Amino acid sequence: MSTERSRRPSSHRRRGGLRARRPILAFLIAGFLIIGAFAATGIAWDPFGPAEAGHARSAVPRIGEPWSAGPSASGRTGSPSPGTGSTTGPAVPGTGDGKDKTRPGKPAHPGGSWKPTAALPFDLPAPATLRRGGKLVFAHYFTPYPLSLDNRPAQVDYYTRNYLNPAGESGKHARYGGLLRDRPLPTAPKSGDWEYANLQQEVRTARAAGLDGFTVDLLSLSGKNWERTNLLMRAAHSVDPDFHIMAMPDMTSINPDPATLADALAKLAASPAAHRLGDGRLVVSPFKAEAKTPAWWSQVIDTLRSRHGIRTALVPLFLDYGAHSGEFAPISYGFSEWGSRSYVGQESATRDVKRAHSLGKIWMQPVSVQDARPNQGVYDEAGNTATLRATWKHAIDDGADWVQMTTWNDYSEGSQFAPSLHNGHTYLDLSSYYLTRFKTGSWPQIVRDTVYLTSRVQFAAADPTGNQKLLMAPRRGTAPPRDKVEVLSFLTAPATVRATVGGVPSTYRAEAGPHAELFPLRTGGSSVLATRGGKPVAAVGLGYEAEAVVAVQDLQYYAATSGRD
Repeated sequence: MSTERSRRPSSHRRRGGLRARRPILAFLIAGFLIIGAFAATGIAWDPFGPAEAGHARSAVPRIGEPWSAGPSASGRTGSPSPGTGSTTGPAVPGTGDGKDKTRPGKPAHPGGSWKPTAALPFDLPAPATLRRGGKLVFAHYFTPYPLSLDNRPAQVDYYTRNYLNPAGESGKHARYGGLLRDRPLPTAPKSGDWEYANLQQEVRTARAAGLDGFTVDLLSLSGKNWERTNLLMRAAHSVDPDFHIMAMPDMTSINPDPATLADALAKLAASPAAHRLGDGRLVVSPFKAEAKTPAWWSQVIDTLRSRHGIRTALVPLFLDYGAHSGEFAPISYGFSEWGSRSYVGQESATRDVKRAHSLGKIWMQPVSVQDARPNQGVYDEAGNTATLRATWKHAIDDGADWVQMTTWNDYSEGSQFAPSLHNGHTYLDLSSYYLTRFKTGSWPQIVRDTVYLTSRVQFAAADPTGNQKLLMAPRRGTAPPRDKVEVLSFLTAPATVRATVGGVPSTYRAEAGPHAELFPLRTGGSSVLATRGGKPVAAVGLGYEAEAVVAVQDLQYYAATSGRD
């Protein structure tokens, strides 16, 4: 376990029990569970240490019920009491027959026909059409959090027992209420090479959403994360030869000499899935590139060429772009940065793109949805979907060449776009809309009425009653904390929308196309119904109630979409 533990400082990726939630409407329970049924900074990358070998089953949260209120409604503590949890829980999609029932529009094998998913408010173009314009969209893949860590049923797997549970991993995460607040959308245990099959499933999900590939965080050059990186590259090529993996050496986690890093990159470059430019150059995009000097990176580039015959296109990702882009310009093909995770503070994006282009470099724009880090005691105010929409807007309006969605699956930063327990496919589905505009230059036509609902399940200022000692505070420079429920509608024509928050209804008229409305967060459930001519056209409920009293702090936004059953 210790051999795979990251040494990243708490400043990683920074720029310059949970209360049980109850279904809100009985007739929507099944739908909500399907929708919502289902990274980290230095914590437990290899979960199977000595403590797990002799694991005695203790109370675990039900799937769909995080530990907000502890293990039972009456036990308001941050740690479970023996016998109060459950290992059964409600039915989980995708865990019955080994088939993935939750991914959007499973694509045919390369060369076959393409069928867009009907879950979206528009018809997503085929991959070949999206790739025609040359703009690329990647998602940052974090190897510690694949779909499954142990190939066990979701009700009793490692995520449930040890990462969502404040008492998990022998209490090592109790100080901050547990390592995670969300988890990957569960998949059924598989026979054979289940890790490889699960990685293929993730590639299919990303490809079906319109993505071109992953940027993979190289946390180590050996061990489990390295093995998973190589397996991911195999999986990507097997699903789609045009889905590529861009190597992102994480310079907050590794400290190799130039030759060692060059040799490792050459091993990845041997895979046909390795991302290359049209002229054959291998793309390398180091995270926090400024941790090493341009001269150091020049040694890596020179070694790749002289020892391995590999030409390199360096696209450094900076935590301080303004301070370092000039010195890196002579050796770089393009630039990127990690970016702000709040809808305020995005103004610099326009300037950054212009600077990159003025230097003759491409720009990879960060697009994000939110950021909440219990183990670091910090969060950004995302403003429901405001951050997601703002960062996509800058990528589109400012003329970015590539996009990096930050992140695909870093659940300990609460920044995941991948389908998850508490968000379903919502954030990925929304990104497909903006991605289509980014890639094709035209906004897609809305052909299906769809509504998206986002909300926290506790108030930003809630004071947990459990044993959590470290609480998250707003990051400096982020937007002020807010307690709002957002309805984001995509309508084919004007409609009447009725939003009900905590039993209080509000009705308004929404125009065709995208339209966002905010409502005060109240305790209880949230739901929305859109009607036209007196007939319902779209409806969804969050499936989780907001609570005034909570045992563990959870400041991520939860999401649901009417587009998925």
